[in-house]
Amino acid sequence: MNAEFFAAIEDIEKEKGIPREYMFEKIQQAMLAAFRKDNPEYGENVEVVIDEAKKRIEVVINKTVVEEVEDPTTEIDTDSAMKLSKRAKPGDVVQIQVEPKKFGRIAAQAAKQVIIQGIREAERGMIYDEFTSKEHEILTGVVSRIEPRTGGVSIKISSNSEFTEAMLPPSERIRTEELREGDRIKVYVVEVRKSTRGPQVLISRTHPGLVKRLFELEVPEIFDGTVEIKSIAREAGSRTKMAVWSSDPAVDAIGACVGPKGGRVASIVDELGGEKIDIVKYSEQPEEFIAAALAPAVVEKVIMLDEGKSCRVIVPEGQLSLAIGKEGQNARLAAKLTGYKIDIKADSDAL
Repeated sequence: MNAEFFAAIEDIEKEKGIPREYMFEKIQQAMLAAFRKDNPEYGENVEVVIDEAKKRIEVVINKTVVEEVEDPTTEIDTDSAMKLSKRAKPGDVVQIQVEPKKFGRIAAQAAKQVIIQGIREAERGMIYDEFTSKEHEILTGVVSRIEPRTGGVSIKISSNSEFTEAMLPPSERIRTEELREGDRIKVYVVEVRKSTRGPQVLISRTHPGLVKRLFELEVPEIFDGTVEIKSIAREAGSRTKMAVWSSDPAVDAIGACVGPKGGRVASIVDELGGEKIDIVKYSEQPEEFIAAALAPAVVEKVIMLDEGKSCRVIVPEGQLSLAIGKEGQNARLAAKLTGYKIDIKADSDAL
């Protein structure tokens, strides 16, 4: 344990950001455990002393000075103690250095294991902290592996200088999307968990939050708060409905999201592999909001019903299939978007 060892600890602190005090503490613990394993008779009397100023690590045994020794592992006679310290007297505790040969191999092995483990733990901690700060945000990743049997996709994601592998399970993939190794894709960070193998970053391509964050990146009025996304209903890979509202009467919320010549929404549609996006105007009035949510169908009337959050919507007969949508998708998404159960009737049936 010489100057090179201490220099190495300093380098690790600079490169990995691991405090050297943390490393020294772990090394002390490991060396103590290793020494006690080989020398169980010394019990708690052993101590590892790290002297950074003198660039020295010592293993010492604390022994109590007594006139007559009964237990040689914990006691030392006065004459022997005075050879170590001339002022030693019965009742004092003196430190006896263990011969370097006895702990040199133990120390080297323990220090190596602790440094490796310490770096691993600290890196995991830094990765966890970094990616936890990115929960509910979008990160860009690179497809590193695709499991042919399950359809799960391993993605290497990065945030600042930290990297980790995250699994995009089949349930969180866009059904119509074909991915290849090397593809760069945006993913939504749902949650970051601690596990025995290190941080586990849960990511998604189907979460409604992905659409929300993409619009925040693309539309300055959303980013600065002028336009607010009130709710999103999504069936990933097929269709999304999004309700928006502007705090500034002079700003057209839908127009801001669509962008000049439809450029803003088009770039998001491309990112989502052609997923259709309906942008509707939010209203505090449930009738207005529900009517808007059923776009592109034209709604004649919305009747609020007494039982819970439910309503009946009347549409022209020629608009009925459009209001319901293919396999009921339009009505289903409108219900998710507004939070109301919607019963759609043609005007001819409502008479």
